[in-house]
Amino acid sequence: MSSKTKYRFETQAVRTQSTQTGFREHSTPLYLTSSFTFETAEQGRDIFSGDEDGYLYSRFSNPSCDEFVDKMSVLEGAESGIATATGMAAIFVTFAALLEKGDHLIASKAIFGNSINIIQKILPKWGIEHTLVDIKKQETWEQAVQPNTKMLFYETPANPALDIVDMEQASELCKTHKIIHCVDNCFSTPYLQQPIKFGADLVIHSATKFIDGQGRVMGGAILGKSGLVEKTYEFLRRTGPSLSPFNAWVLSKSLETLAVRMDKHCDNAIQLAKHLENHSEISFVTYPFLDNFYQVDLAKKQMKSGGGIVSFDLSGGASRGSKFLNSLQMSSLTANLGDTRTIATHPASTTHSKITELERLEVGITPGLVRISAGLEHINDIIEDIEEAIHLSK
Repeated sequence: MSSKTKYRFETQAVRTQSTQTGFREHSTPLYLTSSFTFETAEQGRDIFSGDEDGYLYSRFSNPSCDEFVDKMSVLEGAESGIATATGMAAIFVTFAALLEKGDHLIASKAIFGNSINIIQKILPKWGIEHTLVDIKKQETWEQAVQPNTKMLFYETPANPALDIVDMEQASELCKTHKIIHCVDNCFSTPYLQQPIKFGADLVIHSATKFIDGQGRVMGGAILGKSGLVEKTYEFLRRTGPSLSPFNAWVLSKSLETLAVRMDKHCDNAIQLAKHLENHSEISFVTYPFLDNFYQVDLAKKQMKSGGGIVSFDLSGGASRGSKFLNSLQMSSLTANLGDTRTIATHPASTTHSKITELERLEVGITPGLVRISAGLEHINDIIEDIEEAIHLSK
């Protein structure tokens, strides 16, 4: 791999590439092959044993996947990483590889609904205990620490209410108690925020979102300290939740435009948030870089910009939220985010529908909450579409 760490983020995202082949290609080739050949039986033996470097089988070793991982590691400032089939696979692999029977996990309540389901329904089958903590009361997290606590896991900004975790404070907690510090950095991407700089041991991504940026492919990544990553690699190698070479090639190409895309997402998002924050039909608007956001100083300390997600609560609850979504003409209705196209989602009935109403309210998901993933369209068209839908939903 070619990686010039002296360069700035945008240059690293473009210039971190696989070693050029004898064909002298300018654009990195796609390695669509299930396996790789050996020149001799002895070479095959040595590669299998680890005495010689080389590719074996694309379930766990492929040049296209390696380029994506190498690029993500450089951008996050991580020692190493692995790629997975989806973001949820990255989360599951992290838990499954690093936790075992008798361990205890601390996780924020304000995480994606499927992450909660893994923690509450799958991990207990393996004898792994958990405590869910309030993201708005970070000062109480230490009370959740037990002698068998192995890991702390959270999102920041959180999905979808956008609460922020003080990562330095979380890092001090983890260092004091020798806990693995794991951060889901999906909403920010490494362009806006690098959790490792604030003390995180591992960073998880759903590359399906802003990393891809065009709603085309799925993928995930686990990045961080090499000793921890190696354990997740061994689990992935044996169990197979691997990223396909084609998806890795697409995602690596996507990273070349991440910076310019995120700048536009952030610019559209803050303009939309400012437009809506005093709207008569909206109870509240949440965006990390709004001046009245309760954690704006922390957000600006940890993030380059506020991100591409805006959340707001429509007066009238769930029924009003449904009418609003059905009245949109341009914006897409889907559970995804991070696309070139603006997306509107009703978390209570979709992404977080599998948790209870009380659990949703505890993390700021009101019945009328709408999550907007601001796309790359002209900001006036985004605002006009949302304004018209608000009017029609009365």
